Amino acid sequence: MIVYPHSKINLGLHITQKREDGFHDLETFFYPISLRDALEIIPAPDGKTEFFLSGEEIPGPSDKNLCIKAWQILQKTHAIPPVKIHLHKVIPTGAGLGGGSSDAAFTLKTLNELFDKKISREKLKQYASELGSDCSFFLKDSPAYATGRGEILTPYPLSLNGFYLLLVIPDIHISTAEAYAGISPAKPEIPLKEILAYPLEKWSINLKNDFEKNIFNKYPEIKKIKTELYNMGAIYASMSGSGASVFGIFNQKPKDDDKKLFENHFLWEEILR
Repeated sequence: MIVYPHSKINLGLHITQKREDGFHDLETFFYPISLRDALEIIPAPDGKTEFFLSGEEIPGPSDKNLCIKAWQILQKTHAIPPVKIHLHKVIPTGAGLGGGSSDAAFTLKTLNELFDKKISREKLKQYASELGSDCSFFLKDSPAYATGRGEILTPYPLSLNGFYLLLVIPDIHISTAEAYAGISPAKPEIPLKEILAYPLEKWSINLKNDFEKNIFNKYPEIKKIKTELYNMGAIYASMSGSGASVFGIFNQKPKDDDKKLFENHFLWEEILR
């Protein structure tokens, strides 16, 4: 079975408090985009589970990959048999796009379907939250307001259908620990849901990502990308998640000549749905 785990962007991201368990509470809005990996899972004819990777590199040993961890959870709880997993990686890692979490969530969904285990969505959400804070979002392909560690999801009527997205990903890997260094948790003056209800033209003033200050100070080239996107005519531009990707939302497709500014970076373009 072949599936295509997609990525996401964050519209606003506030770190509201540090929890007793060491994690942080946040509020953000996840919006799915079409940049995606390819994931193939088949029963293992030799009875041995193996993981194969192609495309973009993923740091760390293969037995620590989230796809394998997802299989291990279901193997332990629902007797999922051995499988061969092939992940063709397109979504860059450490970019704030949720690629690893998406791969894990799609592994859970695919194993459930492939072996007809009929695991409930609520149970899958529980397993997903063990794999990553934003993993639960990728079980359902729709925008969502997120709180807690990112696992508490609430539907919210926001559509960017028809707007043009330009995503720029510099060759910089930002770990979660690095992103949180220097963060001072605080509740925002204006609740995120209220800001999302503003006209899109007002987002540039009010819709913020708390990670930007620290990351921009450390990597001024990332800040420059955001500035250039606004110079190109973006209605709104922001770093996604903990970086290093930066996206711009446009009324129309940016000029090809303008995009040459980013010719040394990974670029992704799409019309949002």
